[in-house]
Amino acid sequence: MIKYLGEYTHRVAITNQRIMNIAEGKVTFIAKDYRDNAVKKPVTLDGVEFLRRFTLHILPRRFVKIRRFGIYNHTTKRNLALQFVEEKKPDIDAIIKQQNPPETNTERFARLTGINPCLCPVCKTGRMVTIRELPRIRSPAGFILKKPLPKA
Repeated sequence: MIKYLGEYTHRVAITNQRIMNIAEGKVTFIAKDYRDNAVKKPVTLDGVEFLRRFTLHILPRRFVKIRRFGIYNHTTKRNLALQFVEEKKPDIDAIIKQQNPPETNTERFARLTGINPCLCPVCKTGRMVTIRELPRIRSPAGFILKKPLPKA
C-alpha cells in the first residue's frame, strides 16, 4: 500500500495532456501498454469506469503531495541560473604543522585538576623523576580460594 501510494506523492494520476476526448459519456486518454513494450496507446473507458479508476489514485486524508517551492523549484533554478562555486579547500598539512603536539596524560591531568603530579608532594618545588615502572600486579592464573577467609 505504501509503495503504491508513494508513486503518487510526486505526481497526479493523469494529466490534462493525456486526456484526448470526452464525448457521449466516454473518456479517451493515452496510456502505456506494458504488455506491448510500454507503447503509448489510446484507451476509451465509460465515464463512470474512468472516474472509478481515477479515484483510486486520490491520496487518503492527511497525505500530501510533495511539491517543490523556492530555490528547489526547477524553474527558479533555470531562471536564476544558480551557480555553485567550489570553495577553496584548506591546506590540511599546514594546519597540522601549526598545531602543537598532542598533550601527554600528565599534562592533561595537570590542566584538568590543577595539580602537577611531577612536583614533589612534600616541598612542592622539586621535580619528581621516574626511575622505574613496576609491572601491573595480577593474581596467578589458576588461583582459586578454597578456604573461606577468617572473620575479623
